[in-house]
Amino acid sequence: MMTINVLSQTFQSHQLMQLANEATRFLELTPKHPLPINSQFNGSGVYALYYNGKNPNYLALGGKPIYVGKAVPTGSRTGTYITREEPKLKNRLNEHVRSIQHTTNLNIADFKCQFIIIPLEMSAIISVVESMLINKYKPIWNTKIDGFGNHDPGKGRYEQARSEWDKIHPGRPWV
Repeated sequence: MMTINVLSQTFQSHQLMQLANEATRFLELTPKHPLPINSQFNGSGVYALYYNGKNPNYLALGGKPIYVGKAVPTGSRTGTYITREEPKLKNRLNEHVRSIQHTTNLNIADFKCQFIIIPLEMSAIISVVESMLINKYKPIWNTKIDGFGNHDPGKGRYEQARSEWDKIHPGRPWV
């Protein structure tokens, strides 16, 4: 049996962590916007949602995000990026607005968001920044109550079990 020295194969980059930390700090300095966002803009990036309502499940948030997410450019999964910016971030935020508006026990007026647009040529760091924010804040809808970020599963998969989020916040028509 051959022994592999895994330490010699462990990649470490202080520059990557520095870049992700810089993006995280940048997000934290951006203004919080009420939802829905009516302005038109293009781009992909990272966002944080904040809840300031009276739902007893979330009274202990203490100003921390309730959810952190990302919107990636078309083609990022396959490495075949398009060359023009699209409103991916705005569209993703609007998907969340619709999910919240469909519920019977949440009010969109109780939510705000922060976001940063990450240029197409830097979009590879979007997932890293999202992960860092989730690790830093441990948002309840990312870590404890799963299912908020789910997309409509599409025809033929509607029989799947309801997520924890949909049990607590019923109303999405596709669930």
